[in-house]
Amino acid sequence: MIIETEEELIGMKKVSEAVAVTLKEMKDYVRPGMSTKELDDFGAKIMHKFGCKSAPFETYQFPGYTCLSVNEEICHGIPRTDKILKDGDVINIDVSGELGGFWADNGGSIVVGEDANGYQKIVDASISALQKAIGAVKSGVKIADIGGIIEKEAKKHHYHVIENLTGHGVGRSLHEEPLDLMNFRDPDDKRRFRKNSVIALETFISENSYEAIEQADGWTMIGNAPGVFAQHEHTVLVTSEGPMILTHMNGNW
Repeated sequence: MIIETEEELIGMKKVSEAVAVTLKEMKDYVRPGMSTKELDDFGAKIMHKFGCKSAPFETYQFPGYTCLSVNEEICHGIPRTDKILKDGDVINIDVSGELGGFWADNGGSIVVGEDANGYQKIVDASISALQKAIGAVKSGVKIADIGGIIEKEAKKHHYHVIENLTGHGVGRSLHEEPLDLMNFRDPDDKRRFRKNSVIALETFISENSYEAIEQADGWTMIGNAPGVFAQHEHTVLVTSEGPMILTHMNGNW
């Protein structure tokens, strides 16, 4: 989406606030002993208060309001009553929604309870990668260079990036141009960010994997090697001065 009017900017800010506050409150609500279905139901109530619809449900008939992925699951984890969170688990909460014809997307991984397994390190690496990548976003900047920043930061912390999951444009639908915002520098990608475009920029950081593989449920993605993952995501307006983070209320950093 290219924002051309003040009304469009206001619409994007409203939906971004809805998904960001939902994500923030869900992160604050997580505790050991709860099921991912309980967490999803909590998030659904917050979205409902904003009048915001679940984007994955509306777009793809996803069996939940939010995507909740735990430990070895990279993304698109289905909320379940029998998936009970434990101290030291790392959970990724991905919240996207539609409000008034506008769409926004954000996500964040956190450690549940005490960091019993030392997963906070990969969470911190993911946060750092997204922070540095977003800091370099500006109209005219090469899209491939932003992916290179994410990859470089992951390697600095001795992690990998998932190469077949990407960020994307967002605004009038959940996934739109520019598609395929990679987590690595693709030298063949000559595209540049356009002024006033809206993107969902996200990291996919891995202990050992390079590829995401869809599971038998048709949704959940895990890696091609054992290990855990972290993801963080913001909806960002690209300007000639730099990035405007529309989902800043989610508390990703």
